[in-house]
Amino acid sequence: MRISGIFATLLMLLTAGLSNAFACTNFIISKGATTDGSTMITYSADSHVLYGELYFRPSADYAEGSMVDVYEWDTGKYLGKIKQVRHTYSVVGNMNEHQVAIGETTFGGKEELVDTTGIVDYGSLIYLTLQRAKTAREAIAIMGELVAEYGYYSSGESFSIADPNEVWIMEMIGKGSPKTEKDKKGRARLVHDKGAVWVALRIPDGYISGHANHARITTFPLNDPLNCIFSPDVISFARKKGYFTGEDKDFSFSDTYAPIDFGGARFCEARVWAGFNRVSSGMDKYAEYAKGFDLKNRMPLWVKPDRKLSVQDVMGIMRDYYQGTELDMTRDVGAGPYQSIVRWRPMTWEVDGVGYFHERAISTQQTGFSFVAQSRSWLPDPVGGILWFGVDDTYSTVYVPMYCGITAVPETYAVGNGRMMEFSDNAAFWVFNQVSNLAYTRYKDMIPDIQKVQSALENKFVSYTPVVDKAAVELYKSNPGKAREFLTEYSVNQGNTTVARWKQLYAYLFTKFLDGNIKVKDGDNQNPKVKQPGYDESYYRMIIEKTDGKFKQPEGSGH
Repeated sequence: MRISGIFATLLMLLTAGLSNAFACTNFIISKGATTDGSTMITYSADSHVLYGELYFRPSADYAEGSMVDVYEWDTGKYLGKIKQVRHTYSVVGNMNEHQVAIGETTFGGKEELVDTTGIVDYGSLIYLTLQRAKTAREAIAIMGELVAEYGYYSSGESFSIADPNEVWIMEMIGKGSPKTEKDKKGRARLVHDKGAVWVALRIPDGYISGHANHARITTFPLNDPLNCIFSPDVISFARKKGYFTGEDKDFSFSDTYAPIDFGGARFCEARVWAGFNRVSSGMDKYAEYAKGFDLKNRMPLWVKPDRKLSVQDVMGIMRDYYQGTELDMTRDVGAGPYQSIVRWRPMTWEVDGVGYFHERAISTQQTGFSFVAQSRSWLPDPVGGILWFGVDDTYSTVYVPMYCGITAVPETYAVGNGRMMEFSDNAAFWVFNQVSNLAYTRYKDMIPDIQKVQSALENKFVSYTPVVDKAAVELYKSNPGKAREFLTEYSVNQGNTTVARWKQLYAYLFTKFLDGNIKVKDGDNQNPKVKQPGYDESYYRMIIEKTDGKFKQPEGSGH
């Protein structure tokens, strides 16, 4: 299909009413693929209306028969009540005290399968499950049980699920809203296929996977419960709806419930390709698929990295903007004179009846928060889990360690400290946005200064981790409560001091780059040295080409 012919389709997809459509990116790293034997998942929650803050839910006990109110995570809409369990686990962000972590991306899928009467949406499903599950397998079972009993409110969703030993990808879509049909005698009756269909696959040890707003599971083993779990009607429901007529062994979840198209490849699968391409050779053979032009050559669900990955390698994956590839966002005219890696929305536009689009990279300006969740099997749970948490654009954020056993979060990241339309000068979200949005005006000039501080902080955190682990484990042996207090104090301090350092960085950048200049101190002189580097030559040439000599100096007028 020609680019001009797909514009209407792209526009429809981008305005389909899903607040997180084309929004999030996850990667899933098995323990055999990491340098230290930990498991990791990543998540960037990319929404223009999501305020980045660190959620905290303490553990609690409830009376028999208690109920819990469910509110849609995206909108706050009240959906209904479900049964509460007798005991819930504490949850920091998207990781619980047993090192179970869950992330997500929305793929939408067939619109008629959204159940507007469901009580559990995808966000509530994540946080309810984290309060109840001790392992990834338990989480999968709980998620399936919750949607079966209470109905699934959201559209198609991919989930990353990890514990200290296993990592899984789970894909789920609803069965549609109730509808009235007539029986053979013409009598009206209400028909409702409650719940959801889903499939979950364990990522093989030594491999990594990822998903970014498109369903990725195709065919799957039908008799391998160690590595594959699925709802009993995932295939039969598709047959009932007329979506699939082949043999069970040929059933593809993605091709049935969310077929790939240009937008799904270029805006979504391309991000997974970019992450894989950073760490695994041979991904060039899927470049045309990622660009949306060879949809039959589907990228594999998982790949083996060329080398084992550290937590900082995984952070680097989340900072990708296609650098080093033909899609590099600093290399086209949209980057402007300062090699910007962001593009203002809308993502698609039309000129003279022809549709065009921007690239959608992993790193993007509208990130509310992101994380790398690291689970380590050789340590006690409260010590073993670290949620490396950041707010705003992944390329310029700082991933701060939040141990999963903490009992409080930093004030600067806490819920209630500012909102999307309520500025707070002590909130991490606003402080980091001040820096990034300032940098967007002079990106190539400012980003080196930002990365210098970013690297210094993250390197410090990584170097401190073994020392903090050791001290916490020693405390945990004699007094688990004291260990949690120690980890809480450490995590809170790192969060608050990071925000304080970022405030200093903003003041430095604002002063140094004021009014298009680059200023540096000149010894004890009152006035600084001032550089005026101007634009790069390619931008000057573009000005010349577009203005037909308007700004050319007359001969002999000097320079």
